[in-house]
Amino acid sequence: MTVPSTDAPADDAAAASLQIWHDTRRRAVTGATGNLALIETRWLPAGTDPDAEVAHARADAPATVTVTRLTRSNAETGEPERGLRRWDAASPALSAFDSISAFAYDPNWVIEAQFTPTRAGHTVPFEHIRDNGGSRELVVPGDITFTHDGVDYSLSAFDDDGALLLVFADATNRQSGETSTYSSGRFLFVQRVGLPATGTPNFGESGPVILDFNRAFVPPCGFSAQYNCPLAPAQNRFAGPIEAGERQVVFTGDLDIYTL
Repeated sequence: MTVPSTDAPADDAAAASLQIWHDTRRRAVTGATGNLALIETRWLPAGTDPDAEVAHARADAPATVTVTRLTRSNAETGEPERGLRRWDAASPALSAFDSISAFAYDPNWVIEAQFTPTRAGHTVPFEHIRDNGGSRELVVPGDITFTHDGVDYSLSAFDDDGALLLVFADATNRQSGETSTYSSGRFLFVQRVGLPATGTPNFGESGPVILDFNRAFVPPCGFSAQYNCPLAPAQNRFAGPIEAGERQVVFTGDLDIYTL
């Protein structure tokens, strides 16, 4: 259901809190290792010494570049793959970044839902933007159910280091103009009522959750083509528009991150 709102001061406070969230988001994406700074993701061949590769990359890096390591599971075998990332505090995307456009706060898109755990280790296949139609199995600890505008929903949010992360799509992804959003969909952290959003996984108990779509955000792949973001599975696709949350990353000079 939608959490009712009849208190204008409460809405004003929520809007002010949302502005702080937007400001925090801007600082995060523009940091030296923020989304806009990622200029390379390189996966290493099997048998390569990742420590040696990272050390070599760091030795050759200019002062503005930070090199980090990363690990993922192979989409077919599940075996670990290792790689590195380069972040440039002087990247073209950072230099051209203007803002993240967003909808105005809308209390009608603060929705109370129910979280129901599934069996331990339950996974759902998520296609990823750079996998050419392939999918990766992500752990989905439970179902998130609610009714909105007479439609019943059962969504799948995956375990993102102890937080429930919802990847969703809606009609605004296919629109243009002032109501358009990032074409591949958006992300939203699910708030467990009475529990912190991150740091304390507690997926074994049913309970209420809040979906505050005003805090939906453009995924990392909207800032750099070097990310491989998951796409919304069928059950997470809304037929209508969700006009709340972040919309698009705005660059000056018509920068296209896919041509960098």
